[in-house]
Amino acid sequence: MPLIRLLPTLCVCLALAACGSVTVMPPAPGPAPQAQPQSIGTGAPEGLDRDKARMFVEVVDRVEPVAEAFCRVNAAPGTDCDLRIVVDDRPGIPANAFQTRDAFGRPVIAFTLALLDDVDNADEMAFILSHEASHHIAGHLDRQNEAAAVGADVFVRLAGTFGQTSPEAVAAAQQLGAAVGARSYSQDFELEADTMGTAIAARAGYDPLRGADFFLRIPDPGNRFLGTHPPNGARREAVRRAAAQAGY
Repeated sequence: MPLIRLLPTLCVCLALAACGSVTVMPPAPGPAPQAQPQSIGTGAPEGLDRDKARMFVEVVDRVEPVAEAFCRVNAAPGTDCDLRIVVDDRPGIPANAFQTRDAFGRPVIAFTLALLDDVDNADEMAFILSHEASHHIAGHLDRQNEAAAVGADVFVRLAGTFGQTSPEAVAAAQQLGAAVGARSYSQDFELEADTMGTAIAARAGYDPLRGADFFLRIPDPGNRFLGTHPPNGARREAVRRAAAQAGY
């Protein structure tokens, strides 16, 4: 698929939170966000310096076919492995990368300009792209939505047990339960994507260990209860183990 750019209508807050995120937003339950992509011809994202834009296009050209081939072998039957790599070029958007779906249900991997500007080298860029592709291959978005739905149902039942049956109480219980459910497996999903992403980046010819150095420069979320991301040290260790299996 050609590199594409998201229009400003992309619903970023409904996307799966991702490894490059500086300000992490939890995914919201419900339908996948819809994006209206637009071809940009040359493939180079506007708003980046020439060298960084060239690096991004080269990384996409190398990683995308490897990730799609990996998807066809490892994803659940019926998974759409035709990835769309996009850039959210709205000004002022924080550094972030995430996996979502477009209006046609096709898998989308989105980068903000701030994140592309933050990476130091092609290995970091390739690792982040491979990590986001892994979220799709592993079905994390659907699994997270399922967990959110279960959490909402459980909390509504608990509210009823305590006599909280007003529409306001039910809505509050649904919202809280969905948030708790969505976050329940979030850290596991991130580590799974780090492990699979290491293999994809290595197969594409990039150094995943050098790519994981990106974690050294972003805030460490620590080991928080129901945090969306695991500690950076745990993520680097997951990459180290996966890289050793890949021969690094």
